[in-house]
Amino acid sequence: MTLRVVKVGTSLLRGDNGSSTSAVIGWLADALAASLTQGDRTVLVSSGAVGLGCRRLGLSHRPDNVVALQAAAAVGQGHLMGLYEEAMARHGQPVAQVLLTRSDLADRRSYRTASATLHQLLDWGVLPVVNENDTVSSAELRFGDNDTLSALVAAAVEADELILLTDVDRLYTADPRTDANAHPITDVHHPAELARLQDGAGDGGRWGTGGMTTKLAAARIATASGITVHLADGRHPEVLEKLLSGGRGGTVFHPHPEPLGNRKSWLAHALRPQGDLRLDNGACNALEQRGASLLLVGITAVEGHFAANQPIRLLAADGREVARGLSSWSSEALQRALTQARATASGSPVVVHRDALVLTTPTIRPQDT
Repeated sequence: MTLRVVKVGTSLLRGDNGSSTSAVIGWLADALAASLTQGDRTVLVSSGAVGLGCRRLGLSHRPDNVVALQAAAAVGQGHLMGLYEEAMARHGQPVAQVLLTRSDLADRRSYRTASATLHQLLDWGVLPVVNENDTVSSAELRFGDNDTLSALVAAAVEADELILLTDVDRLYTADPRTDANAHPITDVHHPAELARLQDGAGDGGRWGTGGMTTKLAAARIATASGITVHLADGRHPEVLEKLLSGGRGGTVFHPHPEPLGNRKSWLAHALRPQGDLRLDNGACNALEQRGASLLLVGITAVEGHFAANQPIRLLAADGREVARGLSSWSSEALQRALTQARATASGSPVVVHRDALVLTTPTIRPQDT
């Protein structure tokens, strides 16, 4: 039995190749139902609510303000779920709507509740259809894209595979639609290789600022959590059918050789750091070489405003991110402590416990601050 998360985006659901949205959802349902019949489990992450809402309202252009977009999503989400309900009902397969916000996954208790709910639905043989709760998501608490959401959901349910369906057949060294010298990339094995690809995607070109950048970020999150990621062409039904039968995508991102556990993955990827702590060299070495907790004596500066138990970044003197974690102190309390006489290392209090800390690696990068 394989547990997969499949993500389908707005561009595919629009049916830009001449198919209607209902037709695209129809063949998605056919492939997913066949896989479920074989005993596999799938969580579907689906975009499309805003686009369907605009169409239902007869809007000629996508709104450019947040409130109108949220209202359009409210109209479109019901229609989207209706299409999935109808398509899966033809196979006798129930579906469930699961709407999430970033704050749902940033809170540890809510994160575990979402994971447990998804697993219960899977145990019942239900297809969960996940989307961002656009109607209530504020700008600062949005995932920003469903690629990121799909990777976080995959980590939360501890999926075996994440399938990202897109409108190209695989990852290339450049945009193959505009660059005749673009070469296909079939496998990405090492975290450092993935990091280089992310750096190259951020060069400002269309290939970098479009959907591929977010898919690379999703691959980073998922592979760091031990999940295999397939980037595949979603325009052709047979591609998804092959993937759900154990085949491979056009580009396969292989899991990290030392994946993070569930809690460490949550610390690294689901949280938005609220501030930074600057550390001296001794503290950096203690964290990176000995796996120690961060002590007050190793902090040289406090940046930003945060409460106790909120996420923060731990930075070396040169600005390099060393780790992320939950501070047991507020920024105000730390500022006061730093102005007082410093304690010795042996008697210095713990600011970030090692169990609430995750080291930064080539797969954990400060892209969400």
